[in-house]
Amino acid sequence: MIAPGLKKGHALVITASNRAAAGVYEDRGGPILADGLRELGFQVDGPRVLPDGPRVGMALFDAVAAGYAVVLTTGGTGLTPGDQTPEATRAVIDREVPGIAEAIRARGVAAGVATAALSRGLAGLAGSTLIVNLPGSPGGCRDGMAVLREILPHAVDQIGGGDHS
Repeated sequence: MIAPGLKKGHALVITASNRAAAGVYEDRGGPILADGLRELGFQVDGPRVLPDGPRVGMALFDAVAAGYAVVLTTGGTGLTPGDQTPEATRAVIDREVPGIAEAIRARGVAAGVATAALSRGLAGLAGSTLIVNLPGSPGGCRDGMAVLREILPHAVDQIGGGDHS
């Protein structure tokens, strides 16, 4: 089903993973996000698998310049020294939308994954592009998409100037 107002929406999925980028293992989270966005009617590019750090930041800046409506990232939101996706995102966004990231963490905790509370993921607007960081695990991506399915159509409509219905 194509959600109202999203027929022409374009989205990008970025996977931030040093190991997946090096071919150590296959990206399993990015495809979950891409499929979820397609179910909402988006034309999806990616997942683009990049090592965490500066290349993710450059990809985010490029995505905003390209005019994507939505960019979802997976990975790089934890506590290890290499987890830098929130910092890269913060450098790009103009305004945070903290409720989205809070809802994603809460969904994971409610699903019985206490460590979901450790995700430092952000959500925010860079111009008219909504960027949302999700955890790197497949379960975290599924929980995140469950939240986004409920709010993303309305969020994109609002960003495009729509009113509350």
